Amino acid sequence: MHPNPIFHTASDLENLEFARHRAFGMLTVNGPEGPLAAHVPFILSKDGSLAELHLVRSNPIVRALSQPLPALIAVTGPDSYVSPDWYGIDDQVPTWNYQAVHLRGRLERRPDSELAALLERQSAIYEGRLLPKAPWRLDKMSEPARAKLLRMIVPCRMTVDAIDGTWKFSQNKPDEVRERAADGVEADGFGSETRALARLMRGA
Repeated sequence: MHPNPIFHTASDLENLEFARHRAFGMLTVNGPEGPLAAHVPFILSKDGSLAELHLVRSNPIVRALSQPLPALIAVTGPDSYVSPDWYGIDDQVPTWNYQAVHLRGRLERRPDSELAALLERQSAIYEGRLLPKAPWRLDKMSEPARAKLLRMIVPCRMTVDAIDGTWKFSQNKPDEVRERAADGVEADGFGSETRALARLMRGA
């Protein structure tokens, strides 16, 4: 995460709400031969103390989980390159603006008996954001297909011990300079969700 405290003003609640809304991140652990990573959807408990997810049974992280492991889920939002020319002032350098939250804790494999309930919770949360669509449910699958799915994946849970967020929107620049940079990001920026990032920069 960026070390400048000006980019760390979001509260734990704001960071958790961002992570909860994104609902997708990079899970990383240290495996026996080095770092392991998986891109995973997850759900957070109401207080943000637990992140629940599932992994394909053949994932190397699952094989490493003979006991709980320190883990991190990195959740990223909009990002873009920022050209120093967009500021309209001298002696600036290129940078990259972005929004990201890190959730740190201990990851554990849960009993297979908890998997169906986890999938129901996950799908209910995700499908609930698609209203007025009738939500998909696990029981819409045939029993053979459902049993095959449940054999392929395993439930996991991370106890969240620490939350850190970087919301880097050029807050270290005067308002008018940041506005010009936001205009540049919206018009010509490259990265992910550049228009969304420009809006965040204007509101910083």
